[in-house]
Amino acid sequence: MPRPVIVGLDGSSESRAAAEWAAREAKLRGLPLTLVHVCEPAPSPLMQAPLLGAETDQHWTERIPRETAEGLRLRHPGVAVTTEHLAGRPVEWLVRAAGDAELLVLGTRALSGIGGFLVGSVSLAVVAHAVRPVVLVRGGEQAADEHERDPVGIPSAAAPFRPVVLGLDIRNPDASLLGFAFEEAAQRVAALHVVHAWDMPFTSVDALAAGVDLYDEYARERSVALNEVLGAWRQKYPAVEVVEQSRMGSAAALLADASQEASLVVVGRRIRRSPLGTRIGSVTHAVLHHSPAPVAVVAHD
Repeated sequence: MPRPVIVGLDGSSESRAAAEWAAREAKLRGLPLTLVHVCEPAPSPLMQAPLLGAETDQHWTERIPRETAEGLRLRHPGVAVTTEHLAGRPVEWLVRAAGDAELLVLGTRALSGIGGFLVGSVSLAVVAHAVRPVVLVRGGEQAADEHERDPVGIPSAAAPFRPVVLGLDIRNPDASLLGFAFEEAAQRVAALHVVHAWDMPFTSVDALAAGVDLYDEYARERSVALNEVLGAWRQKYPAVEVVEQSRMGSAAALLADASQEASLVVVGRRIRRSPLGTRIGSVTHAVLHHSPAPVAVVAHD
């Protein structure tokens, strides 16, 4: 039985945008879609209040997921949509649900101006603990946002997909991360832009101070190393156009810049065996907050 695409639904506009993205992803992959609504029980005294009684609780746990599922079935024919209603702590249930999913999709809130995007504590905790890929979708995300403009310059879902962007550390080129990114690009018939950031080693900086220009040489070495990592994947996915972006600088800044024209950004998260903390890595954390495109976080050893 195939793993479904699972989306966390809480009735907010952000989660509805995530549900629409998840339905499109499920259709691309030929997978079923499951809407998961987790209701955290209110304290007993609050449950007796008129506004938080049985009628309101039933509205959130039954009506919203049911109506959302009905709408998705109409807008995305061919996608099998089911719902699950769970009671408990959202983080625990969503992490558990992610273990049975092909990928888990959550919504994030867009901020005004240059503030970026607000990734809540629940989403960050799920990203930090889920063993399967987690995709965060900003509120207001539209299907046309993932596509190039049409010949007259209008965003259109009928136009080709924008590139998939992969942030890659070639010191740890994990197969699950690369495989996920190549597969996403292949499904979209889109180019894959692989971003590799690097810094000049201290020895090279010393050489520059002594009047020896090693920048071009080191840049070529990094480019060759990146090409070697991607070689086998190019053979496995010959139809995917791969664009290498090996540059000196901050990985977070380069990925944030590349994300402006991406349909999806893919980054990794090293699995930490310690039960303490929710660290996801500084680069991944920065991309989650500043990418306008959906971000897929792939856990790996």
